Amino acid sequence: MDLFNYSRRETSEVNIGATPMGGSNPIRIQSMTNTATQDTEASVAQAKRIVDAGGEYVRLTAQGIKEAENLMNINAGLRRDGYMVPLVADIHFNPKVADVAAQYVEKVRINPGNYVDAARTFKHLEYTDEEYAQELQKIHDRFVPFLNICKENHTAIRIGVNHGSLSDRIMSRYGDTPEGMVESCMEFLRICVKEDFTDVVISIKASNTVVMVKTVRLLAAVMEKEGMQFPLHLGVTEAGDGEDGRIKSALGIGALLADGLGDTIRVSLSEAPEAEIPVARKLVDYIMQHQDHPYIPGVEAEGFNYLSPVRRETTAVRNIGGNHLPVVIAERMDGKFDTNPQFIPDYIYAGRALPEIREEGVEYILDADVWEEEPGTYPAFNYQQMPLMGNCQADLKFMFMPYMAQTEEVIACLKYHPEVVIISQSNHPNRLGEHRALVHQLMQEGLKNPVVFFQHYAENEAEDLQIKSAADMGALIFDGLCDGIFLFNQGDLSHAVVDATAFGILQAGRIRTSKTEYISCPGCGRTLFDLQSTIARVKAATSHLKGLKIGIMGCIVNGPGEMADADYGYVGAGRGKISLYKKKECIEKNIPEEEAVEKLIELIKANGDYEEK
Repeated sequence: MDLFNYSRRETSEVNIGATPMGGSNPIRIQSMTNTATQDTEASVAQAKRIVDAGGEYVRLTAQGIKEAENLMNINAGLRRDGYMVPLVADIHFNPKVADVAAQYVEKVRINPGNYVDAARTFKHLEYTDEEYAQELQKIHDRFVPFLNICKENHTAIRIGVNHGSLSDRIMSRYGDTPEGMVESCMEFLRICVKEDFTDVVISIKASNTVVMVKTVRLLAAVMEKEGMQFPLHLGVTEAGDGEDGRIKSALGIGALLADGLGDTIRVSLSEAPEAEIPVARKLVDYIMQHQDHPYIPGVEAEGFNYLSPVRRETTAVRNIGGNHLPVVIAERMDGKFDTNPQFIPDYIYAGRALPEIREEGVEYILDADVWEEEPGTYPAFNYQQMPLMGNCQADLKFMFMPYMAQTEEVIACLKYHPEVVIISQSNHPNRLGEHRALVHQLMQEGLKNPVVFFQHYAENEAEDLQIKSAADMGALIFDGLCDGIFLFNQGDLSHAVVDATAFGILQAGRIRTSKTEYISCPGCGRTLFDLQSTIARVKAATSHLKGLKIGIMGCIVNGPGEMADADYGYVGAGRGKISLYKKKECIEKNIPEEEAVEKLIELIKANGDYEEK
């Protein structure tokens, strides 16, 4: 693939009702109902709201045969009212349910982690090669009859791998790795190919954006190697709500879309399903602006590994680069300092004059031609001001530079000045491509200057800034190229909102933690409590706890697995009943819902992780 110039991956077309996916079709938008699937009226009404918001597919859970059979009534109710949206049944644990659902919907999603294999228990299992082959034969023998039902009914399928529900069999042989997630999918795909079943869509999801992006990149490479061109469904599971859910989704999904991967997306927010659609639409529309952009003559650096990138080696300049966490630079050229105390930038770019009142503990950057040596201040050069650099004795200098300015003279200057931190700029329609090209050229030249990415916007809505900036930064973070982020917004948003977005992007990319992280599912017909009110109560009690990960999961399908790296978990165990986890261990079961948040706080306190506000 071309790292610097956008083009969509070529895929086969999959027929899903009257809305085909892949091939030359646009990237499709979808969501999932959170109503009880046996409640026909509520499910039809919510599906309509999703479609009215712009959704092109609607997914519903089917826990058992009764729910699968009622999909016929939901389908009929929508068609009767003129809604022709394809319906997708979501199946876990019971292949018989998939057989029934395939007769009434346009697509069925199955989970390789629990379609034939037993539910995950985190136990290590030992198999001989012969025993492992027998397990694969079991999958074949159960999966082929389902494919035949789908052929008869012209029903498409999605093979949907979830990081949180990999089987013990896969985990025991491959470990908790992208390779294991990909193989879990490929076992089923190879059967589809053998049976000449082509209406197949694939997804590999995780709540950890690093795992999700790395695994989808690997899956695309493995499919290409095996001559497969099936379309991809993208999503970050358990992304959460509010700004966190939007940033996390845009970062992970956007990184893949920007590299031409993905034929349909679902933004999983712990909010009303129809609220997901506008977010997904904005993300897709923004990435599609990359199409037919002016050519970027970038050259991939020798030794860069797209499928398994590591952080670029840089020389530390004070607290930037090296092994330091990525920094946040912010601007305050208007002299205002409306900063959230939880998200204090590392450096403030003040332009041509320091503010009258300087924030304690913050260091300032001034334009080089007005800078005077003063504690806590550093000069910023334009690349055209290089001749001035030799006369400046500051131990940290910043240089604003676009990719096309990397002349031989600039390269020579940077080799002579390792104390320079580069602030990469781009006004290109595909700014990701130019930022990448700049860093790859530095790598080719053996330069180890740290790089901070300058991202310029003019947004008046926080959501728009969150989606666009996260999408622009995703691949740069996952490629290991980011030593810092500088968001500059000229729209009508406070500095506090812009700063929080920058810190949120670094946290979503798992390269700098600045607040509590919530791993919360979007809810579906399996959800066993009111998700949104519960998340609000948990956040109200814990949002001040810096660095903790807390999982809030509606049921056990992905709960214990998806939040395996969370510090604490709150999982629906039955109607109105909650189980609490510490890491993977269930500490207390079947707590009445009205007591569960208080019990969670007691658990956090008992382990010494709680601080009073």
